[in-house]
Parts: sequence; structure tokens; C-alpha cells
Amino acid sequence: MAYENLIFEVEEKIALITMNRPKALNALNDDLLKDLNSALDDVESNAGIKGAIITGAGKAFVAGADISQMASYDPEQSRVYMTFAQKIFNRIEAIEKPIMAAVNGFALGGGNELCMACDFRYAGEKAIFGQPEVNLGIIPGFGGTQRLPRLVNSGVAKELLYSGRNITAEEALRIGLVSKVCPQDELLNEAKAIMKTIISKPAHALRYCKVAVNRGSDSDLYKALELEIDLISLCFSSPDQKEGMKAFLEKRPAQFKS
Repeated sequence: MAYENLIFEVEEKIALITMNRPKALNALNDDLLKDLNSALDDVESNAGIKGAIITGAGKAFVAGADISQMASYDPEQSRVYMTFAQKIFNRIEAIEKPIMAAVNGFALGGGNELCMACDFRYAGEKAIFGQPEVNLGIIPGFGGTQRLPRLVNSGVAKELLYSGRNITAEEALRIGLVSKVCPQDELLNEAKAIMKTIISKPAHALRYCKVAVNRGSDSDLYKALELEIDLISLCFSSPDQKEGMKAFLEKRPAQFKS
């Protein structure tokens, strides 16, 4: 389908979702959120798409929620907006295909929350991260108070949330918010390269890895370990498991089907 606020491309089984409101620094208004939700429909339903990369057009990944839209909200309007955004970000986390963020510039407020909903994050060297909501008299509403402490040390998360200060890509790497910092002009190439490596693996194994990590993180350790056993046991019903182990024993590359 056609999108007004983002660019959706598929290349070698990878969907590239580019947030495309550069004049507004890709701020998340209702229209962009609706387009993102529809793009996720395409990722989820298209069997030819094995993984996705989210990035931004211009000098921002996403500079935040759209303040011009939010400024006049009453509490109920705010609740509707935040609930809609959280449902979309929760979808990113739940879709059983790998989704990464290639953070090319400002990832502030809702932008940082968007990239944190992805499975992992690569950053360009000029990327800037932060949760500056306290400077506006509010708190994060798209998941920042919950995902940030789960990704980094809780004390570090509180310091960033309380101060509202921004951090560089290098500091984001140091605290574990991003996996890798890339030269700015190589960011998308490196993101595509790792995604190509990832989607070359059996689809069921990727799916079960994501389910195990996501559900296990919110469970008691021993229940999470039981979930892991359930999921690895399911792997043994797949022809790709048979092929992977046979190829290992025969010392040859595996030829996976999924």
C-alpha cells in the first residue's frame, strides 16, 4: 500500500521502514503512527518478509512525540494517544520476526521509546538519545519508564529519566542501549548486513528465540527456563533442525528451507 508519512521498501526479504516527516524531525503524530501500524501489518502478514529495519529520513530517527499535537490535550485525550502508541510499540516487540532500529540521528522521547521496542539497535555516530519529557512537565508515555530500566542499569535509567539529558551514541553503547555504533554513512549498510545474517537462520528458531527472551524476561527464572525447554523441544519437530545438525556432523553448510 502507499504511505504518506513513511517509506516502505522490501529488499532481499528485509523490509526497510523509513519514518518520513523530515521537516518535523519525524515526530510521531497520529498519521505517522497509523502508517507505522499499517507497515507492521505488511511485515507480519507477508511471508516473503523475514525481518525489518526501522530508520528515519533526514537528520532524525524520530525526535519524539508531536508536541504541537499534544500541547492542548486534556487527560483523556492524552490517554488515547499514549495507549495507541504503546499498542504499536508493543506490536514491534511481539511480532515474531526480527525488527531492528538503525538510529541515524535524534532519537528523543518517543523516538527513543520506538527504538527500544525493537529487538536491538545500531546507531550512527551522530545519533543522540534521550528521554527529555521532564523538561515539558510530563513523563515518558510510550514505554520509556519501563523499557529503559530493562535495557540498562536501573540507576542509569533513573538518572536519564530524572535529568532529561541527552546522550551520544558512544554513551548509549557504553550503557548497553545500543549494540553497535557505525560510521554515519555506513549505518544502513551495516544494519542490512547483520539483518541478512540473521534472516539466513531458520525462521522457527528466530521466532522461538524472540518469544523466549520476551516472555522469559517477565517471568520467574524457573518458569522462564521451562518455557525455554518447551520451545527448544518444538524445534525438534522442524526439518531445519534435522538439516542443521546433519550438516554440522557432515561438516558442510546447512541448507535451511524456512
